[in-house]
Amino acid sequence: MTRALFIVDLQNDFTERGALGVVGGDDVAARVTRFLAEHARDYALIVASRDWHDPDNDNGGHFSDAPDFIDTWPPHCVAGSYGAQYDDLFDASSVTHHLKKGQGRPAYSLFEGHAEDGATAADLLDRHGIVDIDVAGIATDYCVRASALDALAAGRRVRVLTDLIAGVHPESSARALDEIARAGAELVPAQI
Repeated sequence: MTRALFIVDLQNDFTERGALGVVGGDDVAARVTRFLAEHARDYALIVASRDWHDPDNDNGGHFSDAPDFIDTWPPHCVAGSYGAQYDDLFDASSVTHHLKKGQGRPAYSLFEGHAEDGATAADLLDRHGIVDIDVAGIATDYCVRASALDALAAGRRVRVLTDLIAGVHPESSARALDEIARAGAELVPAQI
């Protein structure tokens, strides 16, 4: 096994009932859970990220009372809150490494996160000699996009599992997938 699975931000605040709910978020969480039940053993690493924002500041301008929904957002995924927890339909028991990103500043890519021991995604990939990465999660046009592009920039081979993602807007999600593909990733269904 020389492949990793990156599961990006399957959190309550990014699914239907959350502060920044994405249509289809719960379905993605349930589908990732089914996928893991059948395929977890196919991966040397299963890395899940979570936005994990400070409760007492604007997180480097990331939070705003008048958000533009491009660079600024209403408060979401506040550390320790229900919204910051993994989605109720996502069974994270197969996850080998949990990364928290944000923590006082804007952060979109899983590569910006840290495990409890301080390890980053790049550290984990290097430590385990991983070159191939599959990417799933939320949101296609933001954090999935940033994570996939950072993985490619780090010299990895990337596949985005197109039936295990959900985006904020159909148009920007299509543009993000086109950008990811042009950068060298494969777009393939997990077929769950």
